[in-house]
Amino acid sequence: MSQINSSERHNVAYFIIISCLYHFQHLCTIWSLPVSSGAIVLDRPYFDDVSSRNVTAVVDETAILKCRVRNRGNRTISWMRKRDLHILTSNTFTYTSDQRFSVEHLANSDDWNLRIEYAQRRDSGIYECQVNTEPKINMAFHLDVTDLMAAARAKILGSAEVHVKKGSTISLACAVNVHAPSIAWLHDSAVVDFDSARGGISLETEKTDAGTTSRLMLTRAALRDSGNYTCQPAGAVSASVVVHVLNGEHPAAMQTSSAMPCPSTTTLCVLGVLLLSLAPPYHTNAIWVQMASFTAQ
Repeated sequence: MSQINSSERHNVAYFIIISCLYHFQHLCTIWSLPVSSGAIVLDRPYFDDVSSRNVTAVVDETAILKCRVRNRGNRTISWMRKRDLHILTSNTFTYTSDQRFSVEHLANSDDWNLRIEYAQRRDSGIYECQVNTEPKINMAFHLDVTDLMAAARAKILGSAEVHVKKGSTISLACAVNVHAPSIAWLHDSAVVDFDSARGGISLETEKTDAGTTSRLMLTRAALRDSGNYTCQPAGAVSASVVVHVLNGEHPAAMQTSSAMPCPSTTTLCVLGVLLLSLAPPYHTNAIWVQMASFTAQ
């Protein structure tokens, strides 16, 4: 009897092991495990929600709704206007006669941004970024187009272009004319990661009677830190600044001047000798006087 019970226990254990292996293999077809991060990511399209879903734009300026889709595969990315259920774009094709609408997408990029040129108040409303999975997935954005005077907006403090030497500290600041609930900083199209391996990144936010001020600092500037930095407050118009990290001297463009270059003394002397050889004898004394006055300057 004990021998039979032992055999049954072995059969049950074998069945459990086979079932576990089957389910594990099934899960592996659904989930992928990136080696670099160790995180579990769905092997199907999903939204990488890195941008604000509440976007404010100013009348007659460009409004951009940023949609990032990971693991797109061969799926179609579409933008739909919610109020009339009108499909505006599909992949990079536009399906509206309003030429102000287009899609910003670079080859091999995960970004499918809806661009609205010369935004008008009538453009305000809800827009959906959609992926034709089964079932369909979508992400909604609320666009508010307002007049310039009434706009809640960020402003970069200082120059719109910043030049710093490699190894120094990049210091950026922006002021928002409202009490923004949150402010994000983007380097090009990626949100600045304060916990990245780079280190040396800090953010200071201060609320005043006039609004909110945000200061971003990056120590030990490297060439890879060059690019466009955007101060993106929630519910307000963003502002951008371009940073150039220089490996040595200032670029030639910064050294140019609108004034004409002054000729050197040597050049003036050579020209004087040529003039003396060509001029009649009665002009020689006058030419020497002119040369003396130029060299004195």
